[in-house]
Amino acid sequence: MKAIRIVRPGEPDVLELADVEAPVPGPGQVRVEVYGTALNRADLLQRRGAYPAPAGAPADIPGLEFSGVVEDVGEGVDESAVGSWVMGIVGGGGYAEMLVTEESHVVPMPRGLKFVECAAVPEAFCTAYDALVLQGGLREGETVLIHAAGSGVGTAAIQIARAFGASRVFGTASAGKLEALEERGLPLDLPIDYRRKSFRDVIRRETDGKGVDLILDLVGATYWTDNIATLRTRGRIVLVGLIGGTMAQLNLGVLLRRRLRVIGTVMRSRTDSEKADLAEKARTELLPRFESGELFPVVDRVFDLPEAAHAHSYMEENQNAGKVVLRVRA
Repeated sequence: MKAIRIVRPGEPDVLELADVEAPVPGPGQVRVEVYGTALNRADLLQRRGAYPAPAGAPADIPGLEFSGVVEDVGEGVDESAVGSWVMGIVGGGGYAEMLVTEESHVVPMPRGLKFVECAAVPEAFCTAYDALVLQGGLREGETVLIHAAGSGVGTAAIQIARAFGASRVFGTASAGKLEALEERGLPLDLPIDYRRKSFRDVIRRETDGKGVDLILDLVGATYWTDNIATLRTRGRIVLVGLIGGTMAQLNLGVLLRRRLRVIGTVMRSRTDSEKADLAEKARTELLPRFESGELFPVVDRVFDLPEAAHAHSYMEENQNAGKVVLRVRA
């Protein structure tokens, strides 16, 4: 099969289209013909040598999500699964014509969506749902602040927050991405251009100094102090990304006095059983919402698999609003 390999750590040009052995499904696994996959920040880090693949995942083939068709099954899996249209999250190996994953980790594709659209769903929407609802405990009527609102996870989080009862959804992004969100049908109750305004000052003014209930942070250290100041008493931060750095100073007394909660979460290193639990939640809680149109994938741009290096360069320019997708099969 064809796959994109990381030849050595480095810039996008270290990505190479190569012939590799097709994986064989083991007990409880399925082999999927991949039709689409999508880029994630973890792929860029892995390419640079800064984020090794977890145990069991291909060490040199990136890609954390997929859409495709079940082509073969391993021992213990009902053969009726062959031919099923599925999508899911993997620890790696998505940039390939085939991949192997646990049967319990795949989710049926929503009716009415194309493969290229479904490739943009698993990582973004499962991450946003897990962070806001399962980890962050979002309750109806609460206010939510989403950082990097124009990213793949950000665009999913806007929809998840509204679908699960948030009363107001605030978001930070560049002016261009805020405009793109409007064009894609994802308006924010309070859009904040982080390059021109302090989100801390804007939100405290808009909430009469109370702050927000829940923050989804994909930035990290550079937003830490303002995040704490933006939370209301008993507020929660769910930290998902660290593009703004990993080290920040914290006044622990503030956490105690205001009874704040800080929750760190990552998807890639979870156990098989944790991933299976999340896949089941996606089947019951998210799939019906995609089929009704309440949730929808946001695809910024589509590249063909051999163009993976160009796709990485494009994403590193940070101009995408939504997901960057690799089309593996037409």
